[in-house]
Amino acid sequence: MSSVTLPEPKKASEPHHGLVKKIREDWGLYLSAAIIAAFILLFLFIPVLKVIFVAFQNQEGSFSLVNFQDFFSSSLFQESFFNSFYVAFMSVIVASIIAMPLAYFTSRFQFKGTVLIQTLGIVPLIMPPFIGAVAMQLLFGENGTMNLLLDEYLGVTIPIMEGLNGVIFVQSVHYFPFILINLSAALQNIDRSMEESAQSLGSSGMRLFRRIVFPLAMPGYVAGASLVFVKVFDDLGTPLLLNVNDMLAPQAYLRISSVGITDPMGYVISVILVAFSAFALWVSFLALRGKDYSTTQKGGGGLSKRELRPMEKVGCYAVIAFILMLVLAPHFALLLLSLGTIWSFSPLPDAYTFDHYTTAITQASDFIYNTLLYAGLAGLVDVILGTAIAYLVWRTKIVGRKWLDFGAMAALAVPGVVLGIGYLRTFYDIDLPIIGTSMATWWGIIVIALSVRRLPYALRSCVAALQQVSPSLEEASSNLGAKRSTTIRRIVVPLMAAGILAGFVTAFATAAVELSATIMLVSQESDAPLAYGLYIFMQSAAGRGPGAALGVIAVLIVGLATYLSHTIVERTRRAHGQKSH
Repeated sequence: MSSVTLPEPKKASEPHHGLVKKIREDWGLYLSAAIIAAFILLFLFIPVLKVIFVAFQNQEGSFSLVNFQDFFSSSLFQESFFNSFYVAFMSVIVASIIAMPLAYFTSRFQFKGTVLIQTLGIVPLIMPPFIGAVAMQLLFGENGTMNLLLDEYLGVTIPIMEGLNGVIFVQSVHYFPFILINLSAALQNIDRSMEESAQSLGSSGMRLFRRIVFPLAMPGYVAGASLVFVKVFDDLGTPLLLNVNDMLAPQAYLRISSVGITDPMGYVISVILVAFSAFALWVSFLALRGKDYSTTQKGGGGLSKRELRPMEKVGCYAVIAFILMLVLAPHFALLLLSLGTIWSFSPLPDAYTFDHYTTAITQASDFIYNTLLYAGLAGLVDVILGTAIAYLVWRTKIVGRKWLDFGAMAALAVPGVVLGIGYLRTFYDIDLPIIGTSMATWWGIIVIALSVRRLPYALRSCVAALQQVSPSLEEASSNLGAKRSTTIRRIVVPLMAAGILAGFVTAFATAAVELSATIMLVSQESDAPLAYGLYIFMQSAAGRGPGAALGVIAVLIVGLATYLSHTIVERTRRAHGQKSH
């Protein structure tokens, strides 16, 4: 009998040969993906995994839970854990109370000035929270304007800025726009015929909002609330400036900066910060799982925006005016502090001067220069990586492309203080050959940290820009004989230019006021950026005037960059809309 050759072994090796063939055909794409993956792996995942690995090691280097036992047996760390959770939870509650009226009134009723109200509502985001903390101390602190006036005329004071209450107040005022933006978008997408049906059945007022409107807008609210929780839970600058150290992020910073990078408690706290960030996002996912919030029409159908009765309109405007005055007060106080000569135990500064700006510009010019350099380089790195990742994920079929998107977006769940600790642990023993210094103390590591932290923002802008470029243009270019690299360089990138620029501006603006990661990585003052300089100035009474002037400069930089980004995006959207018509 003749032997029969079984085909199975050949079939089993086909996928391997197919992958090799694909890599040979698209070696340029795979090489680009490999370089990007190596960057993300080296500067995001390895430092974070190093932190997690050290947290689970004992002094002999073996796996152990002894560090976590020590953490939960310490009354200070137990209190810090509870305080961080309490502050994050209460900040979500207070931020919701601030955001809901603004979102509901401007989305569901005929309201003059809606655009202005919505715009002013997101202004707090352009001021870093740790700068707002100082300004709010001057207005609402024990010896601030409000309590001095209350004590003089009513004989009472309100301890709103003392201890954890101060952190909750500052964080709520700063981060409530996350809920406002997401909730407003969700409210505008609700099919209005649902409200019309409820009204025809006799529902109105708070009952209508509680039973119909808010449940349908729940996805937007949960998205905003989870962001507020994560941001507050991980924030380092605000508790430090308010001298509230019994929270997790300040404890991680103080342990590493005072005891050293060998102290295991800093790593245990970092693991808990990362775990709770992921936990908050998971809970928000569970809250929406298995529920259907879809409606047949987006924002249409049924009644248009409802008219308010005159007295209702007066009441709504009064509520909105109070909220806007409250959330914009820190900007006003910061400006007054930057112009005031002495502001202590009085409702307003004693006199006004521009000397603080002169001092800030002359003494802190290095901070400003470093900030422009670091944030500019970080923004450049981000748009290069963001453009490449967007193209590889959305325009190619290479194996594993989705993991590039996932890896880049994972930076959102990593607090800045954790990334800083991971860099110190991973790169401290690596000496740079030409510079002759440790990689962890080199100024370039700050640029890399900022790039990793802001990559998700630039990536989303680049993806949005690429989605507006029709693939038929690339096919036409290819049919005319152009290589893929030529098509990318001469067709795709120019058409994405507005989105790439918006991504650069967004990354630049947010990196310019980053404190959590940079405060861990600044080894000498000459390398420090603006956020670190602000922190140093604000530590002394004499430095608060120049520090406030620096804060105003930082707000102007971020505000200008934000306005530029919005302008570019809006013009691109209009141009795209005109072309589509």
